[in-house]
Amino acid sequence: MRISEAASSHLAHRILEALEKKGGKVHNDRAAQTAVKRTLTRHLDQDPRIHQAVVRRIASLSRRPPEGSSEYDVLYRQYYEQEQRKNRP
Repeated sequence: MRISEAASSHLAHRILEALEKKGGKVHNDRAAQTAVKRTLTRHLDQDPRIHQAVVRRIASLSRRPPEGSSEYDVLYRQYYEQEQRKNRP
């Protein structure tokens, strides 16, 4: 499922508002919104089969980066794009 930039921004604002209502603290609104939008886009735009292949590939590395780290995110995007190219008709 693809999500538009406007929808992504709207959802990011709502998520951060809900977090603050529950007592959460956000020190940098712009950075928090960017992180939420990136996470939403990544999870909503992915093909489950490609996702599983990428996760297995990262798990097979001898030095596995911690999930959620910037290194993991870079590898995930790189491997995901490679898998997409392999699976194109």
